[in-house]
Amino acid sequence: MSIEKARITLCNINKEDYPQIKTLMDEAYPDLGGAWPSHTIFRLIDQFPEGQIGILDDGRLVGLALSVQVDYHRFSNPHTYDEIVDAHNRVFSDSNGDALYGLDVVIAKSHRGMRLGRRLYDARKELCRQYNLRAILAGGRIPRYSNHCDEMTPMEYIDKVDHKEIYDPILSFQLANDFQVKRLLKQYLPEDDDSEGYATLLEWNNILFQPTDTVIETKKTIVRVGAVQWQMREVESVAELMRQVEYFVDTVSEYQSDFIIFPEFFNAPLMGLQEHRNQTEAIRYLAEYTEQFRDAMSTMAIEYNANIVTGSMPLMEDEKIYNVSYLCHRSGKIDEQRKIHITPHEAYDWVIEGGDEIGVFETDAGRVGIQICYDVEFPELSRIMAQRGLDILFVPFWTDTKNSYLRVRHCAQARAVENECYVVIAGSVGNLPQVDSLDVQYAQSAVLTPSDFAFPHDAALNEATPNTEMLLFSDLDLDKLKLLHSEGTVRNLKDRRTDLYQVIVKQKS
Repeated sequence: MSIEKARITLCNINKEDYPQIKTLMDEAYPDLGGAWPSHTIFRLIDQFPEGQIGILDDGRLVGLALSVQVDYHRFSNPHTYDEIVDAHNRVFSDSNGDALYGLDVVIAKSHRGMRLGRRLYDARKELCRQYNLRAILAGGRIPRYSNHCDEMTPMEYIDKVDHKEIYDPILSFQLANDFQVKRLLKQYLPEDDDSEGYATLLEWNNILFQPTDTVIETKKTIVRVGAVQWQMREVESVAELMRQVEYFVDTVSEYQSDFIIFPEFFNAPLMGLQEHRNQTEAIRYLAEYTEQFRDAMSTMAIEYNANIVTGSMPLMEDEKIYNVSYLCHRSGKIDEQRKIHITPHEAYDWVIEGGDEIGVFETDAGRVGIQICYDVEFPELSRIMAQRGLDILFVPFWTDTKNSYLRVRHCAQARAVENECYVVIAGSVGNLPQVDSLDVQYAQSAVLTPSDFAFPHDAALNEATPNTEMLLFSDLDLDKLKLLHSEGTVRNLKDRRTDLYQVIVKQKS
């Protein structure tokens, strides 16, 4: 057959296709009884028509994949082929089943080598997702085991196939399609002499499976974030600055956002309300308002129904100053993340101490982390967060020049790629001539993504206009992250060589 003349299409097979189905199965299984009788195929089509998938080449059936619905907990445990197909060649599909059970996959000899089997497997996976099924299960023959049964056990054979030391036409193909060997099945198909009666119980896990929870229990998969590119301006009072904060929270809530993020030290204009002898005195003065702003923003999170990342503020504790961000949940809960890495300016002029806790916070819209500005330039922190299931990393920052901003931006982009997560950065613009070291700002807030087909070509979902006060809205699809983790072009998290290296958190002394 000429590939140039092929007209390959997917279809659901029907009863009129049985003569072609019989031809395919007789060709594929001459030693196992050939094709199923017509009543078996007709029952499958009647009970689960969407699960019976064919491949046509210019109208001729050249491949098929047969499936049924089953109960996951029953068939993810040891079973035999007879429990799937009874003595009368009847297969029963459970319309209430929460898993797909893969039966036969057959490709005509004339069309082998065209990767049509992979196309059928991909169609099964899509069916599993559309039906919101937990997994695909299959009992897989190991037809080359009989050549090695005198020298190794079935499990040793499976391990060598997994490591590509031995090729098995069925198992090698299934492993290449992201199936995992769950267990060994004994006497699965006793008459299968090539496999010595053994089979593998294989599973492909549907990472998008959603249990049938109530609306209240179900977590969101599309998350809207609003980033505030904040204008630094002189204020006359604390109340005036608080009104600016509430204006942005109110505006973001009107767009039904799940999160709003403010920049690092967004309330620095308050340092201009009094004259200070030095910068250390000024930052300690600003710390006097931190609890007031934290509590007010927590109240706003409840009233406006939006989780608020409070940028950052200085916190006085035991006469020490910390740079702290709060996550004010719309439930009323408050989480805290202290800046861990302190810049030379913060250490020398403001005498700020570094924190020593790395948090990943469970929210009603994903698992999130916060890194304040300089922290995002240290990849170990993000990797630790990724190991804890990070979905969205929020980075409130303050940078004075473009090169300072680009350090934050480029590192944030790297964190998104290497940890397969979204990163939202929010900074401030404008100037505060009356406040030392805050007389100039540069920012271009952005929402950054991993770099793969499901995401923007430049891995930037959204960007603000540089040096302009504005709000930046973006919808983040958390399901895309799940797919990336398991089926991405590259899988940075999955492919880490933990046999060679690891990133750990040391216990505090």
